[in-house]
Amino acid sequence: MKRRKIIVAVTGASGSLYARLLLGRLGSQPGNKLVTAVIFSDNSKEIWKHELRGDFVLPAGMKLYENNDFNAPFASGSSDWDTMIICPASMGTIGRIAGGISNDLIARAADVMLKERRKLIVVPRETPWNLIHLTNLKNLTEAGAIVCPANPSFYTLPESVNDLAMTVVERVLDLAMIEGDHKRWQHDGK
Repeated sequence: MKRRKIIVAVTGASGSLYARLLLGRLGSQPGNKLVTAVIFSDNSKEIWKHELRGDFVLPAGMKLYENNDFNAPFASGSSDWDTMIICPASMGTIGRIAGGISNDLIARAADVMLKERRKLIVVPRETPWNLIHLTNLKNLTEAGAIVCPANPSFYTLPESVNDLAMTVVERVLDLAMIEGDHKRWQHDGK
């Protein structure tokens, strides 16, 4: 079986908890099934420190790339990276990707995913959205991206903030076709 290659980009929107939980779940996958690359925007590092009260620690087996490293393997369409998840996705990053502005590695990698018709999942956390945000998200959707807003589900009866945030992470992993214990709505037909 071919190993999956996934890029996780963390941008400057609030919601570092989503990124930490996502990276933790990806880090728990068997190494022979998954390769994970990680990119942080400059703002995301500061937000991570503020929201999570500490520095980022890269899960074992993952590789961190600087956001200005255009020599990263997934900066080229000839690479075989199959999925990119931007979580959380700031509206600034979404706007640059929707506008085709590849001025950093996050935007370039997203552009590669779109042009090569590979999976790009963006997880916007900001709210409310204005018409510019909606237009950018529409343009990304039309270009092939999946927009998965960081809207947690309550039908799982979460008992903690982590449980609540994990409902979003599990949905993202499901969209990325990563195996796991994804909670689903149960309907018995009554």
